[in-house]
Amino acid sequence: MYGSHNGRFGVRGVAAAAGLLLLLTGCSASDDGKGDGKGDGGRAGASEGADGTGGGNPAGIGQRPADTVPYWVNPDGTAARQVAAYTKDGNEEAAALIRRIAEQPVGEWVGAENPEAEAKGYTEAAAKADRQALLVLYNIPHRDCGQFSKGGAADGDAYRAWVEAVARGIGDRGATVVLEPDAVVHLVDGCTPRQLHEERYDLLRGAVERLKKQPGTRVYLDAGNAGWRTADALFDPLRRAGIEGADGFAVNVSNFQTTADSTEFGRQLSAKVGGKPFVVDTSRNGSGPYTASDSEETWCNPPGRALGEPPTTDTGDDLVDAYLWIKRPGESDGDCRGGPKAGEWWPAYALDLVRAAKKG
Repeated sequence: MYGSHNGRFGVRGVAAAAGLLLLLTGCSASDDGKGDGKGDGGRAGASEGADGTGGGNPAGIGQRPADTVPYWVNPDGTAARQVAAYTKDGNEEAAALIRRIAEQPVGEWVGAENPEAEAKGYTEAAAKADRQALLVLYNIPHRDCGQFSKGGAADGDAYRAWVEAVARGIGDRGATVVLEPDAVVHLVDGCTPRQLHEERYDLLRGAVERLKKQPGTRVYLDAGNAGWRTADALFDPLRRAGIEGADGFAVNVSNFQTTADSTEFGRQLSAKVGGKPFVVDTSRNGSGPYTASDSEETWCNPPGRALGEPPTTDTGDDLVDAYLWIKRPGESDGDCRGGPKAGEWWPAYALDLVRAAKKG
């Protein structure tokens, strides 16, 4: 159903008109510490089966109308499994809290080992539910400047082959792709060595071009967050990275900037890149950024944060295509503040995110 676009966002009008039901189930792992749940240092990859389909619906989560939420929810995500575990242990209070995460669609971070199978599994499962997959590609060489989520493809050729495999896996099914969190901003902030810049720009342009050959795929190139740099610093780098060929850009991925600040930042940037629309990661921004510490790692498992607005395409702003949970709430940013390694599920943090949102 989502192999072709319907209006600027592709599926918005189709889902509303058809009154489709979204299969609501779990979610799983991923500004740094995106994590892949496999220990390879990635922001977030599939922690389910190699084909990305998981193993069932352990939490028994049902369906509900979702005319403004066109995205598929993984029926065997980490949060769904946590709900099932808490229910089995008789901890209904904790199960009910984590269910607030498990009942929302989140980004599926495609892993490095089986990209074609994962992309195919996610998009096939989404198509069966009359939804589209929300995928995050995070495998650029020299990823994350050697920080918590270091890693990525071995070289440019390996990366091109990986993107090719993802594209084949998507096929003509519907997918929204968030492309390479931090890849552009780390060219601007100086942590990626200058001798690697031209190759990275070439790889990003190539990835946009290749993915856009798939008829049902929308591509949003990551553009940092409102607390990082001004829009002026990103205009030329995004142009060199291929923003013209993308459907838009993404802001606040895995970060905590408020939706209002993220939207203003996105609008300023949009004005400089031809009026491109954008998506906002609202997964953990319900309390805004952490300001109670002078540490440079205010993005890494900060305390007191909360879930933000649930995923929706009904944003009330023509430039904002969607609020998305690109970062998977409850998964660690890295081994800081007592957290596990990047991308691993951290139930205590997940519970804190929900409780803080409930209070708000």
